[in-house]
Amino acid sequence: MRGVFNITLPKSDFIGVLSSGLCMIHCIATPFFFVAATCSATCCSTAPEWWRWIDYTFLIISFVAVYHSTKSSNSQFIKYALWMSWVGLFLFLLNARFEWFYLFENAKFIPAFSLIGFHLYNLKYCQCDSNECC
Repeated sequence: MRGVFNITLPKSDFIGVLSSGLCMIHCIATPFFFVAATCSATCCSTAPEWWRWIDYTFLIISFVAVYHSTKSSNSQFIKYALWMSWVGLFLFLLNARFEWFYLFENAKFIPAFSLIGFHLYNLKYCQCDSNECC
């Protein structure tokens, strides 16, 4: 029986695309949910704690997907691009939580879209034929 972390390349890229996409939907939907509930313009300060922790759930799933995708990718560029996108998303989410410095609110979508794009590219063009890549 295969373990949870023993994911093959197509599944890990698909999980990465799905996780990043759901994370973006979550981020886009947040203001609409809380504006509709007549909260303040800042929205995130009045969001329930469980809603804000969903970002970190997606981040963990995304980490596992990037880890397994880079293990079996045959493109060095895609390996670096996936990790740089993930680290970028991680830093944007931490900055949104702790407000270390000002960034425009939609900047978090740059690494999220990058993760989706690089996972799709890896899924289409960088698959290895065997368990060991070049």
